[in-house]
Amino acid sequence: MKLYETLEQQLKKEPNFVTDNGELKKWVVLNKAQNFDEELIGLLLDNADLKEQFFVNVKGTLVFNQNLFVQFLEQKNYLNDSYTQYKNKVGLTIDGKYLKQRNEVALVWPFKDCILEGGQSREEDKREEIFFNEILAQDEITQLLEPKVLTNAKRIDKDGEKPLDQFNRNDNGTITDNLIIKGNNLLALHTLKEEFAGKVKLIYIDPPYNTGGLGDTFTYNNSFKRSTWLTFMYNRLIAAKDLLRKDGVLIVAIDENEQPHLGVMLKEFFKDYEVHCITIVHNPRGVQGTNFSYTHEYAFFVVPKGKKLIGNRIIDESEIDFSNLRNWGGESLRSDAKNCFYPIVVDPKTSEIIEFGEVCEDDFHPSKREIIKDGKVYIYPIDNDNIERKWRYARQSVEEIKDLLRARKKSGQWDVEIGKNFGQYKTVWIDPKYDANEYGTKIVSRLVPENKFSFPKSLYNVKDCVYAVVGNDKDAIVLDYHAGSGTTAHAVLELNKEDGGNRKFIMCEQMDYVETVTSKRVQRVIEQNGLDEFIYLELKKYNQTFIEQIEEAKDTEALLQVWEQMKAKSFLNYNVDIKNQDEHLEEFKALSLAEQKQHLCELLDKNQLYVNLTSLNDTDFACTEEEKKVTKDFYQIKK
Repeated sequence: MKLYETLEQQLKKEPNFVTDNGELKKWVVLNKAQNFDEELIGLLLDNADLKEQFFVNVKGTLVFNQNLFVQFLEQKNYLNDSYTQYKNKVGLTIDGKYLKQRNEVALVWPFKDCILEGGQSREEDKREEIFFNEILAQDEITQLLEPKVLTNAKRIDKDGEKPLDQFNRNDNGTITDNLIIKGNNLLALHTLKEEFAGKVKLIYIDPPYNTGGLGDTFTYNNSFKRSTWLTFMYNRLIAAKDLLRKDGVLIVAIDENEQPHLGVMLKEFFKDYEVHCITIVHNPRGVQGTNFSYTHEYAFFVVPKGKKLIGNRIIDESEIDFSNLRNWGGESLRSDAKNCFYPIVVDPKTSEIIEFGEVCEDDFHPSKREIIKDGKVYIYPIDNDNIERKWRYARQSVEEIKDLLRARKKSGQWDVEIGKNFGQYKTVWIDPKYDANEYGTKIVSRLVPENKFSFPKSLYNVKDCVYAVVGNDKDAIVLDYHAGSGTTAHAVLELNKEDGGNRKFIMCEQMDYVETVTSKRVQRVIEQNGLDEFIYLELKKYNQTFIEQIEEAKDTEALLQVWEQMKAKSFLNYNVDIKNQDEHLEEFKALSLAEQKQHLCELLDKNQLYVNLTSLNDTDFACTEEEKKVTKDFYQIKK
């Protein structure tokens, strides 16, 4: 009998090691082995063959060879996986342990931040992308997430591009320029924290939708499936949360595939926030499913608890239902609530409510409903029969509802009215302007004919989302770290054009289309509007350049050329043995192209994807004087 069959038979004697289907729980056995479990060791000692194989006699004492046992299980477990066999053979281990056996934190590292062009839902448009899990120790993560050096900076306005002299700042020293940043969005978020922590009013993102459902559109992470996508989202939300103001709001667009799971994660992570799920009809024609035609997607609004932070949509005054602020009927008399009898002061020229007077003394009785004094009208809650009534709200709380009130003069007399249905947003949004084809694809195509985005968001869908949060905050900062075609930036510019606002956007995108589509779109909107500008800049690449070359490679020969460049110029993981890699090139060639790409990516040191700020003056990274100037200005480094 083979050794593995002997081992399996022996281990199955313990019921806790066996599934309901009679399969050996190898993951349980591995955990037991790593903890020198007495029960497991006892089973192994009870069999002569296993005792001889996995124990060493040291001066009459049997010592469990843990590493050998674990390695044996790992090798057998993946015997039919050619790539795992290859990795094991070339020794991709740390401290003698395969990555799978270690307990460090796993970060999900995608080459591309959006699965689909524009982060949308047309599966046929999906390209093959490199996604992999990288297991890092905490000190490595700290280094990885350091702020980065900035490069290729330029200011772009209606007249075109010009060199960046310096960033504009307000009295508090905060940058007041619109920004478009090219680079991995997780690293961009950590870079932005240096300048914008606690300053962003709204984060709006349209992330990859993971349209594979129970499968996984994240190539190479087949064993992780949905958890890979959730980890991808979670890592970025952790960083993004630090950027939000105390009254900041997060909006996440998503479709039906991951909506329930994203909702659970948001509620778990944002414990001090309300999580509202809004349904938006974005494709009235529908996308045919097995049983239903889908016409909608979702937007999660994550709002700090107990705060009124979502404004009202713009509606016609005719849609507002107004009624008299003065009470009538039972318990409406002045004597029923003395603190509800006070004057409301109005400017007769503009009909604007300008102030609320103090509660009247008991012995003060106005002769009529309105008294003119110093050019102002003082209105009291006195009805047409000259009976002293009361306002619906006490003096100490009426100022909180001022926006709901209006003063009107009818039939020669002033009244104060309170409105309802001021356009409070509902949980289902239906409007022809949310049609992603008519007001997404076609708008982008008109602005950027060379655009590749097949299904970008409707401009008005995003604009209404943004307006709901910052409509009354004309100096707000809006962040989108899945920038795609630049719809969020476009929406911010349109809002500013309409109300004279000075809102600023920060866009992050990794793919090359950030230059050919995203920036071009924003630039052309600025040209049309004749106002505003933005700064384009990039995180300075290092190993990221090699990852992009790997992704673009069409065959093994091209990958081997990249490998030669990597050996000469890249930063490799410290555990990589170049000689050992080269000795197994023939076996490397036998792998699939996807496995070859994954392997070369794993050889690169992810700490060096981009150049860290601490390496600004390191000659190995060859930062130019212009890069040093821009970087120091961004981080406000004086030396």
